[in-house]
Amino acid sequence: MPAAAQTGPSIAYVSNERDSTVSVIDLASGTLIASFDVGQRPRGILLSRDGKYLYICASLDNVVEVRDAKTGALVAAMPAGNDPEQFFLSPDGRYLFVSNEDDAAATAIDLDARKVAWQVEVGEEPEGIAVSPDGKWLLVASEEDNSVSWIDLATRQTIAQIATDARPRHIEFTPDGRHVWIAAEIGQTVHVIDVATREIIETITFAPPGAMAYKVLPCGIRFTPDGKTAVIALGRADAIALVDTMSRKVRSYVKTGGRPWHLAITADGTRAVVANGTSDDVAVVDLASGKVTARIPAGQGPWGVVLAE
Repeated sequence: MPAAAQTGPSIAYVSNERDSTVSVIDLASGTLIASFDVGQRPRGILLSRDGKYLYICASLDNVVEVRDAKTGALVAAMPAGNDPEQFFLSPDGRYLFVSNEDDAAATAIDLDARKVAWQVEVGEEPEGIAVSPDGKWLLVASEEDNSVSWIDLATRQTIAQIATDARPRHIEFTPDGRHVWIAAEIGQTVHVIDVATREIIETITFAPPGAMAYKVLPCGIRFTPDGKTAVIALGRADAIALVDTMSRKVRSYVKTGGRPWHLAITADGTRAVVANGTSDDVAVVDLASGKVTARIPAGQGPWGVVLAE
């Protein structure tokens, strides 16, 4: 399927966990323009604030790699605890907060010093991790414990744990910071939590047409910049859900390819770029029409995606 002409970001970086590569995709032409080898089983992927560096969770190497975004050259390999899965950049850009599945911990990496600054214990098998927009809270989802830890970043202490449905995998704050959405993969739900009270105020379920119920496995969540739409990857249901954030009702489903896991949304809020883990490609979705405008080859097992705006 050819890529439609678009404005906005020109490059998508995709982490491919099965062949330990990062794919570089030109969104304007809809082509794979480069691929470079990285550490073993890359998952989380981010760009530095200045766009110069890629940060990559090399999960089996227990490091976060720093790579030149233009060439893919390795700049540094930062110790990141055991089995780093996902990470989140602090609002001030000073720290990278990493979930460590094998340590039952969250690790803070000082990006200037490129070393571990501190760790805090959380529940078993942590994966999802996010920082509130005001920089007050670090949240970590623990799959084995079916819980989310709330860490006060001022004191670096866990002040609460809230129960979720089975195997929470991803955490995403709304742009205004008032709510946080948590994808419970095996629970097949997304919880909406009021940040002020730390209480679940809504639990969203999904029924994409033609998908067997047991394959509906919510994972990656992203919000459009205006906060009006949540885009949620539904795993082996091979679809994403577009959800109205005010009503918290599913507006539509879009078939994207095999096992969409994580995604990114363009800065203008018009498109989602979705990593399809079993069809080894990414789907570009026009959010207004709910249509896939391109399917672009990537590496083996696309997991995460970040856009160069």
